[in-house]
Amino acid sequence: MADVSRRLFLRHLRGTPTSWVRHTTGGRVRREGTGLSFWYRPLNAVLSEVPVDDRELPLLFHARTGDFADITVQATVTYRVADPALAASRLDFSVDPRTGAARARPLDQVATLLAELAQQPALDLLARVPLAEALTTIAPVREAVSAALGAEPRLADIGVTVVSARVVAIRPEPELERALQTPTREAVQVDADRATYARRAQAVEQERSIAENELQNKIELARREQQLVEQHGANARRRAELDAAAELAAAQGKAEREKVTNAAAADRARVLSTAEAEKERILAAAKADAVRALGQAEAEAETAKLAAYAQLPVEVLHALAMRDLAGQLPQINQLTVTPDLLTDLLGRLGGDR
Repeated sequence: MADVSRRLFLRHLRGTPTSWVRHTTGGRVRREGTGLSFWYRPLNAVLSEVPVDDRELPLLFHARTGDFADITVQATVTYRVADPALAASRLDFSVDPRTGAARARPLDQVATLLAELAQQPALDLLARVPLAEALTTIAPVREAVSAALGAEPRLADIGVTVVSARVVAIRPEPELERALQTPTREAVQVDADRATYARRAQAVEQERSIAENELQNKIELARREQQLVEQHGANARRRAELDAAAELAAAQGKAEREKVTNAAAADRARVLSTAEAEKERILAAAKADAVRALGQAEAEAETAKLAAYAQLPVEVLHALAMRDLAGQLPQINQLTVTPDLLTDLLGRLGGDR
């Protein structure tokens, strides 16, 4: 929309780069083009403003397939006014010269015409195919719509050119769409379940592998422990054998030493016994000689003593006998002499006499 400003009885219009403006006075075109800025008198001026930028027209229409299923087609048509002078002469693009407001809505007419022209080839194409095929014929529908709009003479008569046509979606009714999605959803669910089961099976397989690895590790540890115990036993047995061999060697050495010692001791004992025997013999001979000499001396003494006693009187002998007897008697602290004792003693003495 152009910007119109007021200065007394004049008006000033300032257009935009995307708006084509025509200024007509008295049936003659005074100026026309895009991006214009000029002064004019509103009493005798006729203004037309045509947008020349690209416009997007969203379309949403219903169609019926060959198997009588209702579907909804969502499309978008991009167009622009290629010949604004022709469009201004065929459609009412006039604006109020006082305010610059549009007096009509010519773009609505263009949108209605484009919608009808776009729907017709899409409806014809979708009516010849079943629902399952119609939902996948987006490209053919787009091509049909683009071809129909590009070759439409009515658009050329009003100076409109279609830039592009796009079919965004073709969808059935919600209930029918859910019914059509059910097999796919079930197939996807089956794949998901299969993936879940495969993942569980893989997890079970991994757990089994882990358990087997743990069992193998335990078996390997047990085997190594057995080897360690056997090695300990072998080491202990070897140590015992070495200790026994060492003890045997020590015992043999000790026995050899004792044997040598005993042999030396035996030799020494033999020598000593020989020397002792010789010594004992010599001592015994000397002792025998001494005893013999002593016996002879005692015999000679006894002989001399008896010879001396033979020359002594009987009283003296009795006195000596009493002295010897007194020497053989135990110590007597008290002595009681009774008449019987004296009688017996005197009787013995008298008998001896």
